[in-house]
Amino acid sequence: MDQETLRLLIRQKIQNGRLPHDSITRVWSSPSDGETCDACDTILSKEQLLMEGTTLAPGRRPFQFHVRCFQIWDHERRAA
Repeated sequence: MDQETLRLLIRQKIQNGRLPHDSITRVWSSPSDGETCDACDTILSKEQLLMEGTTLAPGRRPFQFHVRCFQIWDHERRAA
């Protein structure tokens, strides 16, 4: 997915609440185990680094991102 398409998808997910607008309170990274990225909806390969983060919202599971998707999400949420 090209950069601008990914940026628009993430912006839309922030606007409709599928991705948080507020900051993530805790962030960590680990090798991927085939998780699906919450931003781009594609599977992370085992060779990729997984970025995970939690919010203060009760009952939400941690959000999972590719590194690039996490960076774009962080930029877009700050700009909104």
